[in-house]
Amino acid sequence: MIRRLHIMSYELDPLPYEYDALEPHISEQVLTWHHDTHHQGYVNGWNAAEETLADNREAGEFGSSAGALRNVTHNGSGHILHDLFWQNMSPEGGDEPEGALAERIAEDFGSYEAWKGEFEAAAGAAGGWALLVYDSFSNQLRNVVVDKHDQGALWGSHPILALDVWEHSYYHDYGPARGDFVSAFFEVVDWEEPSARYDQAVELFE
Repeated sequence: MIRRLHIMSYELDPLPYEYDALEPHISEQVLTWHHDTHHQGYVNGWNAAEETLADNREAGEFGSSAGALRNVTHNGSGHILHDLFWQNMSPEGGDEPEGALAERIAEDFGSYEAWKGEFEAAAGAAGGWALLVYDSFSNQLRNVVVDKHDQGALWGSHPILALDVWEHSYYHDYGPARGDFVSAFFEVVDWEEPSARYDQAVELFE
């Protein structure tokens, strides 16, 4: 008999600020729905998939395992990216990066403006997320277009900044005007967290 292994259980952390803290750029209603319903759904989905995989291993029956593995990557990526999204923002945001991250953006993209224009293009095209990542294979920053939560991700990359462009992120506040939401995102981006993530990535990979 296969020994039942310990299953990691994932939980939804509270927002790092009040639900109305990002108004008028992101409404209290959207943050409530987005965090408490959508994000919670990904946490639940990840936990359920892990339970299915554990049950299948114990029973030696793997007919539903491929679907559960896909659910781990989809829901797990959704949970991780949402955590990053919440931490990327704060009521004190709206500034530009400074220090080592600012220097690296200028080095890899030519300027902050060039990076931002490309990131906005990624956000306009994505069916899920626009990400700024540190590509550990090429040792450079990249913008990445990600559909859903895990399609188009780059192997070996370390996420630095995440923008959720699923419709539940903005439609209540902005309707179909996604570009207005993307502009509003830059009013609440707090670069302290992305800068710390960049420092961590460089320490790990360079």
